[in-house]
Amino acid sequence: MNPAGGRKRWIILLAITVLVLAGAGSYAAVAFQRFQDSRSAASAVSVASGGALPAASFVMFRNTAPGQGYGMAGTVPLAAPSGQRFLAAEACDRIYGTARNVICLKTNRGLVTNFEAVLLNREWQPTGRWAVPGIPSRTRMSADGSLVSTTVFVSGHSYGASGFSTETSITRTDGGPGTGNLEDFALLVNGSRVTAADRNIWGVTFVPGDADAFYATAASSGRIWLVKGSMSGRTLTAVHDGVECPSVSPDGGRVAYKKNTGTALAAHWKVAILDLASDKETVLAEPRSVDDQIEWLDDGTLLYGLARDGAEGDSDIWQIKTDPSAVASLYIEHAWSPAVVR
Repeated sequence: MNPAGGRKRWIILLAITVLVLAGAGSYAAVAFQRFQDSRSAASAVSVASGGALPAASFVMFRNTAPGQGYGMAGTVPLAAPSGQRFLAAEACDRIYGTARNVICLKTNRGLVTNFEAVLLNREWQPTGRWAVPGIPSRTRMSADGSLVSTTVFVSGHSYGASGFSTETSITRTDGGPGTGNLEDFALLVNGSRVTAADRNIWGVTFVPGDADAFYATAASSGRIWLVKGSMSGRTLTAVHDGVECPSVSPDGGRVAYKKNTGTALAAHWKVAILDLASDKETVLAEPRSVDDQIEWLDDGTLLYGLARDGAEGDSDIWQIKTDPSAVASLYIEHAWSPAVVR
């Protein structure tokens, strides 16, 4: 081998590598500038800066209206959901909260993209933050704001894709011990422990009035269950099949969720409700596929987000009564990830 020729090839390879990295950096910089320019344009809806969470009942959400404030956390009065929205200075992929604090899951884009959870007080000021190991997917907070659940995609980016993997944990906002990864809990199905390596847990919802209990979705070997969790017992006990992304009703007696009526590779999620006492399931008439963790507006009305047709990155929040024949209607346009705070 000619040493001079070898060195020449290494120099050429190094030069190509530098050019590729420079090109990637330039592309990222241009894409980021386009994103910043789009956020500084006039908003498609009426917005204002919000200095604090409202004193009266409100709906919290991620603003998806094109223009100024895109991606920011926002609120509207519960009594006027189509009114002016007040936006924080924090961009979030997923958001949830109470009257006292807020949890924001976000993507920090750059040459090296990372993901984090940010805890905000009622003045929208950060009081804590921690890294999460993947793409933000679901988050919930207990009614008193003391517990926060986070679900992220460690691999994959959709519940309709094969081979996705999630990590779900519960964190205390007072600095006390959390749960760690819920996959470390004992998963019990019909009295037997499931130990398969493909276990996935996602979509926590807290039980009103019970600081120890929560519901979530668990999956293994192609089966999916609604599980009731115990933080003190570190157990997840299956109570019903086919429940994804549950949400407990304000009265604590029902769970709203998405139910796959398609296939594992071509999912179509219907909106459904399970009465926990009778184990009776009711599937609603919404014909569109709802890939969201549903929120209860009140004991008889559900909220959920749907992507807006033909508008990438935009979505709307819809409402539907719990009557099985009810028809959905638009609740908040250009919005995502609703949380009702009374």
